[in-house]
Amino acid sequence: MESIKMKTIKKQILLRLACVAFALLSSITYAQNTNSETTTQRNGFIFEFVVGGGIISIEDSAGIQTFDKAQGTFVFPDLKFGYMLNEKLAITVSLPGNIYEFQDNDRNFGGFIPSLQYWVKDRWWIHGGIGLAIDSPALYDIKDTVNDDWNFGCAVMASTGYEIYKKKKFALNVQSKFVLGRASLDGDMHRDALIFNIGLGFSWL
Repeated sequence: MESIKMKTIKKQILLRLACVAFALLSSITYAQNTNSETTTQRNGFIFEFVVGGGIISIEDSAGIQTFDKAQGTFVFPDLKFGYMLNEKLAITVSLPGNIYEFQDNDRNFGGFIPSLQYWVKDRWWIHGGIGLAIDSPALYDIKDTVNDDWNFGCAVMASTGYEIYKKKKFALNVQSKFVLGRASLDGDMHRDALIFNIGLGFSWL
């Protein structure tokens, strides 16, 4: 009974810490931009790739792994393609990806997520969408009949970022991102993932 309570407490602490970090980053970027003036003319296509890391919790309906056992993850790949509808709003496709360990194999939980990105201030943006979840073997760790299954489902994503450096079309930002997804497995089973990342984004827009 005590073990179950401890796992529940750990899960709640993990989720609260992630929420606090997300809120803190948003508050800081908002405060830094309160009195800023628009200095960037954004138009045309945009592209971004992100390097970073974070935590991932995987829960399998088979009971092999649960959300109580979070593990460190590194971002790979994390890409974004889009087009500016106006100077503040872009329509994008985001491809988040995170490497995790499952039964001594490396796998990737990511997605293909149509989304919108909006610049609240000149340097601070928010980004979110819903789309396809993809659970697949890591490209460097594919093993026939052992780690070669591809699973698909649904995922939602929310992120925020602050541009710390800009020059012409290039911008470097710090960002945080949440991804929550579920992938369907064989035999009416499923695998859920909760991901929180912090990273550096390299953007051309």
